Amino acid sequence: MSHGEIEIGCATENDLDSIVALQVANQSDRGGTLSASMPRERIAEMMREMPLIVARRDGRVAGFLMTGSRAMVADVPIIQAMLDAYPGAPDAYVYGPICVAAEERGKGLAQAMFAELRRLVPAREGVLFIRRNNAASLRAHKKMGMEEVAGFALGGNEFTVLAYIG
Repeated sequence: MSHGEIEIGCATENDLDSIVALQVANQSDRGGTLSASMPRERIAEMMREMPLIVARRDGRVAGFLMTGSRAMVADVPIIQAMLDAYPGAPDAYVYGPICVAAEERGKGLAQAMFAELRRLVPAREGVLFIRRNNAASLRAHKKMGMEEVAGFALGGNEFTVLAYIG
């Protein structure tokens, strides 16, 4: 799917290094808002199991939206805490993280990637968490139709759990 000069589609093996680099650049210890980090090998496994959506500008990854089955990501402590707070439907999957490069924010890429995900994975529940103090992300996800269903605390941070039906 094309969105202006941005291409929205499924990630390929060729995108992995760029996805990892964008993830690293947006970790909380670097001033970003991502709460978890996945190693390259795990991202590749997730990509083989469920859609990993990317936004590309001129062949460069400008954003990504990861998804994974509960079984694939349940060993990640923050995801386990989220699923303890709200497990979702039997076939629910974990949405996120979603990340858009700083220079691409505010251009609708998150919404475009989410629309592509919903097209590819219809009628299934997606479950995600957002740090409560991340007002911009909470606003954006609620605007996409996601609803707060629970909350949890981990590592001194408070998180909101949101869910939607694809």
